[in-house]
Amino acid sequence: MKIDSKAVAATLNKIMEYELAGTVRYTHYSLMTYGYNRIPIVSWLRGQATESLDHAQQAGELITQLGEHPSLAIGPLLETHKHDMGDILRESLQHERESLALYYKLLKQVAGKSIQIEEYAREMIRTEEQHLGEVDKMLRKPGISGRQAAEAALLTRSLSRAAPDSTETGADRASRSTRRQRTRGFGRDPRAPSLVA
Repeated sequence: MKIDSKAVAATLNKIMEYELAGTVRYTHYSLMTYGYNRIPIVSWLRGQATESLDHAQQAGELITQLGEHPSLAIGPLLETHKHDMGDILRESLQHERESLALYYKLLKQVAGKSIQIEEYAREMIRTEEQHLGEVDKMLRKPGISGRQAAEAALLTRSLSRAAPDSTETGADRASRSTRRQRTRGFGRDPRAPSLVA
């Protein structure tokens, strides 16, 4: 079976654009990091920038191998002006999830048709999922397991979606939510993202 070179190259171009955006994003984050833990965090962020550039180059090489033209565009760069480490990591998590979706799309396009590109997609998926796991752990408070974090995130989402009782005040709802979290042992920041969708 032959792959649809145009469609695969289009996906690879999107991947390249997202990875180039990741290079810019992580470099920016490394410059906006302050505080006691700055040195190791800056080193980690710059490592992510270098890795993103490497991923973009790999995608570009595959594009030209397919006889197509690599894009000069760059993926979305949203400046939120939030430079708290938690905000930076949450933005990173969102960017990585979007990149991961593109790698899954590529895998679907080439599965059983191109071992080289299929293996490339699988390796990138493994790398991105590992990175998502690292960022998720960085956002957790010490002592909170992945399962507890996922349950807390689901509870927070369900509480935010539930229609409020007309007789219940905002303070009553907040108090009830706090009691639930305490009784289940959740200490995680409810704004922190989870790998559970």
